[in-house]
Amino acid sequence: MVNIKSQSEIAKLRKAGQITGGALVAAGKAIRPGMTTKELDNLILKYFKSHGAKAGFLGYGGFPGAACISVNDVVIHGIPGGYVLKEGDIVSVDTGAYIDGVYGDSAKTFAVGEISDEAKALMKSTEDSLYLAISMVKPGVRLGDIGAAIQKHNEDNGFGVVREFVGHGVGHDLHEDPEVPNFGKPGHGLRLREGMVIAIEPMITAGDHAVKVLDDGWTTVTKDHSLAAHFEHTIAVTATGCMILSDPNS
Repeated sequence: MVNIKSQSEIAKLRKAGQITGGALVAAGKAIRPGMTTKELDNLILKYFKSHGAKAGFLGYGGFPGAACISVNDVVIHGIPGGYVLKEGDIVSVDTGAYIDGVYGDSAKTFAVGEISDEAKALMKSTEDSLYLAISMVKPGVRLGDIGAAIQKHNEDNGFGVVREFVGHGVGHDLHEDPEVPNFGKPGHGLRLREGMVIAIEPMITAGDHAVKVLDDGWTTVTKDHSLAAHFEHTIAVTATGCMILSDPNS
């Protein structure tokens, strides 16, 4: 069941989203070779606390970090730990603030120092497809149209589109209806309505789209060990279009 949010709920979600986006900005400034993923996680946790928020991911479903920190062939749900970032890595940071009873949710993939041309192209295609999808959001648009646009953009660039994990509604719960796939058929799927709040999050691979979850029950990697990128924003559907709630400058 899709929950239509009131203006007061959207204002709270915007606050949570802006704090989340600010944490990603801070993470991007801090990322460097020699830093562990746990150090990066601690930085994000401190950022949330300094803004009066809790880390929405910490303990969610038993997840042990304030952020999912996924390096190179890890698509999503990487557990922060002792891995030391090195020159040439790409690292996806997915996190969310929890404040005033609602969640923020946003993700971005960062370069660690100088990266390969393939990694640059993958990151650009993934991020561009996110903003392409956002540009389509308005009442009446079908989720299949959005998913199809993300899929076509990335496949036309030679990249794979993950099928097993999708975007979702956001609100008083971190994951709400509806599911928001990054693939689909134009003219199919749920129609967007004013007051819906959704997370659009392309998860794109440099090789085949197949993924597997490791024995820890969280870490999700590409089966062929190709690189993966992940970009995400939380969006509110307005009367005439949409608002990016997780933009710290919105």
